[in-house]
Amino acid sequence: MKELIRSRVNIRARNHVDRVALHWAAGAGHEQAVRLLLEHEAAVDDEDAFGMNALLLSAWFGHLQILQILVNSGAKIHCENKILQILVNSGAKIHCENKTAGTTLGLFQDGLTLLHCAAQKGHVPVLAFIMEDLEDVALDRADKLGRTAFHLAAAHGQLEALDFLVGSGCDHSVKDKEGNTALHLAAGRGHLAVLQQLVDIGLDLEERNVEGLTALHAAAEGTHPDCVQLLLAAGSSVNALTQKEQSCLHYAALSGSEDVARALIHSGGCTNVADHQGASPMHLAVRHNFPTLVRLLIDAGSDLDATDNRQQTPLHLAAEHAWQDIAEMLLVAGVNLNLRDKQGKTALAVAARSNHISLVDMIIKADRFYQREKVLGPCAKGATWAPGGVGFDQFRVPSVSKAAIIAALSTSRAVCGGVSWGASTPVWRDYRLPLWLLAGGRIDACDHLSLRDPSGLSGKSLTFKQDHRQETQQLRSVLWRLASRYLRPHEWKKLAYCWEFTEAHVHAIEQQWTGTKSYQEHGHRMLLIWLHGVTTAGENPSKVLFEGLVAIGRRDLAESIRRKVNADPGTPRRCTAM
Repeated sequence: MKELIRSRVNIRARNHVDRVALHWAAGAGHEQAVRLLLEHEAAVDDEDAFGMNALLLSAWFGHLQILQILVNSGAKIHCENKILQILVNSGAKIHCENKTAGTTLGLFQDGLTLLHCAAQKGHVPVLAFIMEDLEDVALDRADKLGRTAFHLAAAHGQLEALDFLVGSGCDHSVKDKEGNTALHLAAGRGHLAVLQQLVDIGLDLEERNVEGLTALHAAAEGTHPDCVQLLLAAGSSVNALTQKEQSCLHYAALSGSEDVARALIHSGGCTNVADHQGASPMHLAVRHNFPTLVRLLIDAGSDLDATDNRQQTPLHLAAEHAWQDIAEMLLVAGVNLNLRDKQGKTALAVAARSNHISLVDMIIKADRFYQREKVLGPCAKGATWAPGGVGFDQFRVPSVSKAAIIAALSTSRAVCGGVSWGASTPVWRDYRLPLWLLAGGRIDACDHLSLRDPSGLSGKSLTFKQDHRQETQQLRSVLWRLASRYLRPHEWKKLAYCWEFTEAHVHAIEQQWTGTKSYQEHGHRMLLIWLHGVTTAGENPSKVLFEGLVAIGRRDLAESIRRKVNADPGTPRRCTAM
């Protein structure tokens, strides 16, 4: 440097962001370089393009001796930067060669003073020098965002700096221009130790910012479960609502944090509260595609048929966005498939309109399944659900003995409309009930099944997704050949109506267009949907297919398929239709 200075290099030369040599020396903590530059008339208060001078940089990086040198050289202590935001990639970098090497200015706020810089970076010795040795330093001076040094220490997790400022008598309850207290900032950034200290100091847990958020909202939004638990334990209101009527659980749903949501629910968080758009936490979790959170909300008893301001249920949203995993959860849990949005569309119609083929098929499977298994209704006098009672012998439970049914009834109970149903409860005599519903199902309303635990005694789980099982592969191949080679253009519809597909089902399938031979794909999809129903019900697919083909006037085809199926020794269930 001395050689360069002797060569009369301009020591006040600026780079592309107006930074001079003194800025670099002060930021890097090079004491000798700072002294040398000051001896050769470097301007102590020169600012770069962002309003940062050597004094602010030395406070930012915690170089106390440099700060003292600059103050003794006449630097103005009541200075502040001038920027709102600068990003690292804008070129605002301080390249240092000591332990701060690689550290960058990062993101600044407009109006930072010496105290702000030192507090944000946690440099307690610098804070002590500023407060004890400099005159007229305002402890609670705010930057252009309304934040004091106390705010910045909390926001950046600087516990020692926070304690120093508290000991110096700073205002604990001051808010920034967005209405945030230090509690909001610490909770939102996940600084647990600082948050605990602020709680111990006694900051108001229910203080709200201009949007109505409490510190608990901020912690939930920031996905900080440990901070959420701390605030809940300290007494924060779990169901506090913002200006937009959003609860903390809404924010957990928006961020997808399962841990935060679980903590809130465990503390009594309401799963069904609706925000200003009518959306429940379930709506938000579905819209943003958070399957694990959806599963948690289902298990917590969320209303799966709740509608938002567009009259959309969570299933409408899943259908709109083609979230298959979420749709599967909702369908298995048991939702009302007949609800319509403001455009008059069911979830099935929404999926069909968007050409989400797999989802269309899943919804039709679910609709047919629940129509088949709608087992409980208004009580019929004289009909009892017990061995020897009316209707007992009509239960179609494949490969399950009456003894197994009796055993299941003795250990399982269903719930219908809030009433517990057991072995002596009257039921409709002609209803059917697969045993696996008894094993873990729950019936929330007399016309609606809800399968919170869809696992059956057989060890299999209910699913409406595409069938890839090895045991059905041969039959699925037969169905593909049937649809693509043998069924005439409108015969798949005849079969569909024969098997009680509805007009809505057929219309949804038909919306797929693959060309003049679309009917082949339509027929194949219909047959796979039908196969799901008969296998779930424990019926013989070959027999039912034979009967269906005969019913539409294709006995020739029925006989041909029966011969092929029965000729295959690997077929698990041969056609017994005569």
